[in-house]
Amino acid sequence: MELLFLGTGSGVPAKQRNVTSIALKLLEERNTIWLFDCGEATQQQILHTTLKPRKVDKIFITHLHGDHIFGLPGFLSSRSFQGGDGPLTIYGPVGIKNYVMTSLKISGTVLKYSLHFHEIQEEGLLFEDENFKVICRKLKHGIQSFGYRIEEADHQGTLQADKLKEAGLPFGPLFGKLKQGKTITLEDGRVFNGNDFIGETQKGRIVTILGDTKKTKNCILLAENASVLVHESTFDGTNRKMARDYNHSTNLDAAEVAKEANVGRLLLTHISARYLGRDIYLLEKEAKKIFPNTKVVNDFDEIDIPLIRTDK
Repeated sequence: MELLFLGTGSGVPAKQRNVTSIALKLLEERNTIWLFDCGEATQQQILHTTLKPRKVDKIFITHLHGDHIFGLPGFLSSRSFQGGDGPLTIYGPVGIKNYVMTSLKISGTVLKYSLHFHEIQEEGLLFEDENFKVICRKLKHGIQSFGYRIEEADHQGTLQADKLKEAGLPFGPLFGKLKQGKTITLEDGRVFNGNDFIGETQKGRIVTILGDTKKTKNCILLAENASVLVHESTFDGTNRKMARDYNHSTNLDAAEVAKEANVGRLLLTHISARYLGRDIYLLEKEAKKIFPNTKVVNDFDEIDIPLIRTDK
């Protein structure tokens, strides 16, 4: 599981940062990629990476401001020409279907794959299968905006092979049965219960990606105990009034959310173009005073989210 930042700026594209788009790469877990927002020129950003558009099967839109959706029509169209024939579902606020379908209709675009929409009517569970579930909550941005919480299912503990060898069980096909929790009986009458040789269940990872927002209780609820929190940081701590006036957050707001929610790591994105060079260092440094494990991400940063095993 990795996060690939395709755009980390706010408002309009800049030389240093494109507008918002984040890819959650789930290639090992489900051989797919989920995209969060799709700002202008997202498909151009993808050309500088190894990401395959055909692997994207879900797009989650946080809100309908242009810097988060203007790249959608182009990406959806190009996906047809790049081997993408599998279905794709777009989740987002009411209005996202009208925007996309109008853009495709007026431009005469015909997709080679089925396109589905899930316009969010209420907070709560959006998607769930045996491996993941996605929860959304409303944020405060002056326009309907959502944050998303992606929860991975818990992982079965690993088979303690060394313990089995110490018990005198020869390595072989029987190990597979024991890993499934089955009970086996050897020719000499000894009985082995697989559950006695499987480590403790490992908690799945949690990734929280928030849309543009003021600091609100829902930010903390969505981020609670997350492995990684991706939070906007449009302004620095000296501009808190401006941030509130424009329904945005500062780096300090994000750091406070991370601390209160007990997250593992905070990634700051959606950076105003006013911050360059040393300003970025100061943004990060200021936030670290509240939450030490903070990083200001840049375009094309790829952040690994490892599964932390405790059963070894």
